[in-house]
Amino acid sequence: MQGVLDRFGQIAPKVLFAADGYYYNGKVFNTLEKLPEIVNGLPSVKEVVLVPYVNLKGSNGVLWDEFLKRGEGEGPPEFPRLPFDHPVYILYSSGTTGAPKCIVHGAGGTLLQHLKEHQLHCDIKPDDRIFYVTSSGWMMWNWQVSALASGATLVLYDGSPFYPDGNVLFDFADEEGMTLFGVSAKYIDAVHKAGLEPMQTHSLETVRTITSTGSPLMPESFDFVYRVIKKDVCLASISGGTDIISCFALGNPIGPVWRGELQTRGLGMAVEVFDSDGNGVRGEKGELVCTAPFPSMPVSFWNDSDDRKYRAAYFEKFPNVWCHGDFVELSDRDGLIIYGRSDAILNPGGVRIGTAEIYRQVEQVDEVLEGLVVGQEWKGDMRLVLFVVLRPEISLSEKLKGKIKKQIREHATPRHVPSIIIQVPELPKTKNGKIVELAAREMIHNRPIMNKEVLVNPKALEAFIGHEELKN
Repeated sequence: MQGVLDRFGQIAPKVLFAADGYYYNGKVFNTLEKLPEIVNGLPSVKEVVLVPYVNLKGSNGVLWDEFLKRGEGEGPPEFPRLPFDHPVYILYSSGTTGAPKCIVHGAGGTLLQHLKEHQLHCDIKPDDRIFYVTSSGWMMWNWQVSALASGATLVLYDGSPFYPDGNVLFDFADEEGMTLFGVSAKYIDAVHKAGLEPMQTHSLETVRTITSTGSPLMPESFDFVYRVIKKDVCLASISGGTDIISCFALGNPIGPVWRGELQTRGLGMAVEVFDSDGNGVRGEKGELVCTAPFPSMPVSFWNDSDDRKYRAAYFEKFPNVWCHGDFVELSDRDGLIIYGRSDAILNPGGVRIGTAEIYRQVEQVDEVLEGLVVGQEWKGDMRLVLFVVLRPEISLSEKLKGKIKKQIREHATPRHVPSIIIQVPELPKTKNGKIVELAAREMIHNRPIMNKEVLVNPKALEAFIGHEELKN
């Protein structure tokens, strides 16, 4: 609830639309119970409109059908002409490092950018059927909605992607004839860990494109998709963000797919990789930057009349150059390799290491479901601490620790090997399924965590404190 107030409280909405509940993992969750407290925390709200989605009873506002009837007899709605950059969406940053930023996006730039990405990078055509596993709070929801402008049909899904089992979305793809199947990298890894083999159980005949985002798609996940899900598909690992409501790197339906790489930089986007001195580099790790304006740059931040917060967010590191905060490499094939967020980069002994480099190896260990690595400040340097979630009924033994370290040492470098490995029951994640490395890092240093409400499982952080290994 506090997450709602942290976001909507900044923009002072007048009308609040609320579903009465939702379904997840076969259970019904009641949202009406929290609604009075949310409305009380938003004094700007003049009216609440209730959408009876799960048919729970509530009397906190006007029902959707009654709300629609108010316009009867008044003629068709008017659609006034508005400026190109008239605000269309407010998206919110994750809020894990401070109050969520309210990012205002313009209608014209957003639409142009999405049309380019859909039609040229994703090969979306009229009558295609587009699906993305996303909540309405993730920018992929907005990205998906724009597919209507290409004459495509949206295929929507509500609930857990693994209920009643891991086949549910593949069943859905066959039933609805999806042409673009959009998922997260974590979803593909979860399908792999669950031992599913969609190629043996499903047709997926209509699926031309599988897109993946949310975190870097590991090279082994590329292999898995083509070996176990579908051979003749364009697998497009894409990356951008809420800040640009679009992508800096995407797929190329007429080009080859290289394992571990995002195929190409966005058309019309001056995307480069800079070293710490602001020089363009290729074949080296550096900062993802954009050196020229692009259509979907935010119009503004809310309540930031002088653009001070806006400029501080993107233009402080390199003057007049958008610095996105991703640690990446531009390959000789003109593809991008993403190593993680710059603010989560590890630096033991002065060597910069992307977290994705370690996750790639950890996820090859069969006993490990997922991991999270952070740098602990230690004796004037940094040591790497790896937290792992293991398969049920498996405990972290010294033998398993040795196996994990050997995998990392042999397939990365000795610098990548964590000093400490600790088992935890779950990792802290946002509601979009992203692992929150910064919150875990602050926990092990006994520093306060801002806005725990953005996490879907804030109690998971409790498992990151009190470990004797971190004191010695």
